[in-house]
Amino acid sequence: MTSTATGPLVHLNTAGAGLVPAEVRRTMAEVLDREAATGCYETEIHYDALVNDGVYRRLARVLAAPAGDLALFDSATRAWCSVVPRLPLGPADRVWVTPYEYAGNLISLFRLRDRTGCRIEVVPTLPGGDLDLEWMARNIADDVALVSVTHIPSGCGIVNPVEEIGRILAPYRCFYAVDACQSIGQVPVSVERIGCQLLTGAGRKFLRGPRGTAFAYVAPELRAALVPDFHDLHVARVDSATGYRVDDTSARTLELAERSTAAFAGFDTALTLFEEGTPFDHAEVFEALRATVSAIPGVEPLTPGSVQSGIVSFRHERVTAEAIRDGLAAHRINVWRIVGHHTPLYMAERGVETAVRASVHHYNTVGEIERFGRALREVLGAPA
Repeated sequence: MTSTATGPLVHLNTAGAGLVPAEVRRTMAEVLDREAATGCYETEIHYDALVNDGVYRRLARVLAAPAGDLALFDSATRAWCSVVPRLPLGPADRVWVTPYEYAGNLISLFRLRDRTGCRIEVVPTLPGGDLDLEWMARNIADDVALVSVTHIPSGCGIVNPVEEIGRILAPYRCFYAVDACQSIGQVPVSVERIGCQLLTGAGRKFLRGPRGTAFAYVAPELRAALVPDFHDLHVARVDSATGYRVDDTSARTLELAERSTAAFAGFDTALTLFEEGTPFDHAEVFEALRATVSAIPGVEPLTPGSVQSGIVSFRHERVTAEAIRDGLAAHRINVWRIVGHHTPLYMAERGVETAVRASVHHYNTVGEIERFGRALREVLGAPA
């Protein structure tokens, strides 16, 4: 983290939103200035090649996915909800989720269950928290219509083995959905290697794009299976008094036409910086964060699984999550207070109502983690 960008602030909340680079801010300011000077529609024409083609191609390279299978949204939740509720399931179908499913995704799945009569089942975990892949291999069958896996949950740092799960599921009819909100930009993500039909993610987190940017990869076979829904005018044309036609066959049929030119031009710049940088060169910082939290008396790390990321959540036996967050903020250190019902299946079993989440990225240093550790001990009244 450079002093010119952040000063003395230590930002350990990239899982909420990353620090937006100066280059992204400049891109967005240039778009907004042009909109003010020449008009919004006129500015959209000026940036047409970028926001209607270039950003898709750049994202396609990052994800190792065809550009025509990508759609852009204002949030990952909207991306998810533009696809999953439209699945044509029935009472004979089973849906698999994991204990690490995000609550927003679960709400959508519950509504799908209520509409279609499908059954939702939770994949069991091994004693250490890893998903039971042997159970999945034994129980997968053609009545499993959808398998949803969160790559890295927002409430804890486990990295679920999405590529290995993809290999288990490949011979079967089920659609495979991966929530990559916390993994894209933090660890390598390749649609090609995962073998999923749906992958959703946000631009604002480890890709360090602006808020209001998100995306979905939606494979052609999944798009073809969806129950027809609304099509906006960027892909559809009313051709009679009683009907319309859709000329576009890409994933853009899932989008709405209206969106922020500034946001997606900024997202394109963020993707450029991601491609040019070394975003995965941070294993030492990951380990330092986990070791620092684990070494403090009275702290319970929430770190299931054998493979961990740069997200560490924890609670203290005596000091509340709010007090820890606010106390660290007084030291110019950002962490976040999370609530258990956002990752309800995992957190409820442990009785976690609130916890503290610290998350690191490539701009964080081991020295910053040492400063975080000293401050945390002071806030908790733990010996230095």
